[in-house]
Amino acid sequence: MDAEPGTIAGRVRTVLDEIRRAAVRVGRAPDAVRLVAASKTVSVDRLREAVDAGVRHVGENRLQEALPKIDALGREGIVWHFIGSLQRRKVKSVVGRFETIHSVDSLALAGEIDRQAKAAGLRQRILLEVNVGGEVSKGGFAPETLVADLASLNEFEHLDIRGLMAIPPPTPTADGARAYFRQLRTLAEALTARGHRNINMQELSMGMSHDYPVAVEEGATYVRVGTAIFGARGE
Repeated sequence: MDAEPGTIAGRVRTVLDEIRRAAVRVGRAPDAVRLVAASKTVSVDRLREAVDAGVRHVGENRLQEALPKIDALGREGIVWHFIGSLQRRKVKSVVGRFETIHSVDSLALAGEIDRQAKAAGLRQRILLEVNVGGEVSKGGFAPETLVADLASLNEFEHLDIRGLMAIPPPTPTADGARAYFRQLRTLAEALTARGHRNINMQELSMGMSHDYPVAVEEGATYVRVGTAIFGARGE
């Protein structure tokens, strides 16, 4: 039976269908794009509805909120991502609990994750957050300096650097974000050409509820969607 429109299951189906259509429009394989359900402030029961409807990747912004959800829903069939700002003092608690940290925004944070991953005896998969709009209110690597930062990043043996993440500046329309998404993809291609042994730029985490189809058209491999699945906070 098809999911009812307006339910979480129905919204999940709508988002997955939009991802598939956007990929097909530009000749991409739909399964190259993974939906990360951004579940900040979402209860365990509502998140379970999304998982039952086919969500396999879940993104959490806050460690203290994520831990009870991980305990309740487990890891079988669910891949947990950390997508929020990460303070260095909380790195030890995040490393190893999440498959991928999407929001590594500085060399200092990367170095702390490397140290904690070494202590835990693992390699932590991360994405580098890029400040594509040059906004003073946002963290992230500057696109023009990231090439130079690669040499230092490449020395971190306990990081598995897999790609880039960005949150573009607000734009009046979804298509207004296209240039920023394209910029991130072009930057990833340029970094790949540098050939550093510990760095792989195959993942692009970009696009949220209002612009994820455009992000898919421009090469996103992860889209982080919250409101389009769970509704506005408080619903």
